[in-house]
Amino acid sequence: MHKVNKIDDQELKTIVDQQKQLNDILLQIGGLETQKHSLLHRIKNVNEGIEETKKSLEEKYGTININLEDGTYTEIKKEDE
Repeated sequence: MHKVNKIDDQELKTIVDQQKQLNDILLQIGGLETQKHSLLHRIKNVNEGIEETKKSLEEKYGTININLEDGTYTEIKKEDE
């Protein structure tokens, strides 16, 4: 008869628990990477909106620095002026 080699039940439980913890962590990392990807797309969209707004404001007011607290602005002088 063939003898079956087997680790004890507590060792098996430890290994199974550790593997479950690892799988849970990897699943969480996957979720975080998905959130990160989504947020990076949102950043891209916001940056595109910022660029469109800057163009629009520059067409209306010229090249300016805007105070984001009160909306006042100062013109940016070109070096040759």
